[in-house]
Amino acid sequence: MLKVISTHVLLRQRLHPGLLDHLARAGAQGVEIFAARQHFDYTNRQEVRDLANWFASNPMEPFSMHAPLFPDRDMGRGGAPSVNLLHPEKSRRIDAMDEIKRALEAAEQIPLRFLNLHLGDRDETWNVRALEHAITALEHLRAFANPLGVKLLIENLQNEVTQPAHLKEILTIGHFKDIGFCFDTGHARLEEGVVATFAEMQDLVRTAHIHDNHGEKDEHLWPGDGTIDWDETMQLLKAAPLSPAGILEIHYALDEPIETIAEKAQRAFEKF
Repeated sequence: MLKVISTHVLLRQRLHPGLLDHLARAGAQGVEIFAARQHFDYTNRQEVRDLANWFASNPMEPFSMHAPLFPDRDMGRGGAPSVNLLHPEKSRRIDAMDEIKRALEAAEQIPLRFLNLHLGDRDETWNVRALEHAITALEHLRAFANPLGVKLLIENLQNEVTQPAHLKEILTIGHFKDIGFCFDTGHARLEEGVVATFAEMQDLVRTAHIHDNHGEKDEHLWPGDGTIDWDETMQLLKAAPLSPAGILEIHYALDEPIETIAEKAQRAFEKF
């Protein structure tokens, strides 16, 4: 299983080559860049160029990007609306697609494999309108991403739209044979459970977000700091038809120094 770490754990810092050096020394073979403007300003050509130059001269792969969740530098705390591809208002859906495309433009210089997408906000309900909006968004973003060499992935969240059966319905009706799933262990734990959720998603799982919790809230803890059975979970992932990359997605609110993050990542990768 490819060892990848999300820069989500560093979200309160500006992403720069020095931080990537630490992650590479921790044993990461790839990185998922979390597209948040205060962390990685994908609209700043110099920031994009700096990262592109680092990846060009280092073996760690720019494996994927997590699509932006907010268009501002405060993660919505200042009142900015979320990047919601399924919002009832058409203008909001268009704004969401435009923001994601701005982030995707970084792939012109940084050779990403995948873009990980959220469909809807937390507690989004499933209905015909949500299905139509999801298909429209995926058609539009896929057409933008494919020429850049980037494939789309959809993540299971804590909402009805991204329940495995509904995700499969979206891909089937939209004829999206080149779109896969990012299996999120923590979100699965809070919904139907890791085993049950993975059983429904496994044929299309391309990557996995690896993080832990205690079954009550989405804590994004290091593996082993919560109550997920990691021996069982890793066996499931390794037995998947396409062995997915494991992406450590740890919460930035833990406020750990980069040296501690690197040490914990190295220990977590031993489970892979």
